[in-house]
Amino acid sequence: MGKCYNSTVIDAPIERVWQTIKNFHDLSWDSAVVTSTDKVGSKNSDEIGAQRVLNNAFHETLLSIDNSQFNFTYSIDDGPGPVAKDAVQNYIGKVKLSPVTDSNSTFVEWSSSFDSTDPDEVADFCNPIYAGLLASLKLHFS
Repeated sequence: MGKCYNSTVIDAPIERVWQTIKNFHDLSWDSAVVTSTDKVGSKNSDEIGAQRVLNNAFHETLLSIDNSQFNFTYSIDDGPGPVAKDAVQNYIGKVKLSPVTDSNSTFVEWSSSFDSTDPDEVADFCNPIYAGLLASLKLHFS
């Protein structure tokens, strides 16, 4: 099983960061990595089964969302290169927020697990994307 992991600390309270990141259909806070977000189907952004297509390439489905624990999971159902449906299986991404109490800031983790015949290729592809997303999120609150 392959894995990816990226994290950062954002200088904003967890409730503010969660309000921004929890909307599965809105990544407007990130124009550096995500150039387009298209909602697929009729499910709202906070409903299990909500779907989106990022950059006309990444087909994703919301698997869980927990407002009290500040996290959500999603699958990549198809995508380019190493995350194409015939190259990777069981791709589960997770975004988790935790409070940093001494500074009223937020620790954000973006991770994933997946099955692939070349897990290093998937990690080399996805880790820079997650790092870019976290950098954009951090910039959004600066």
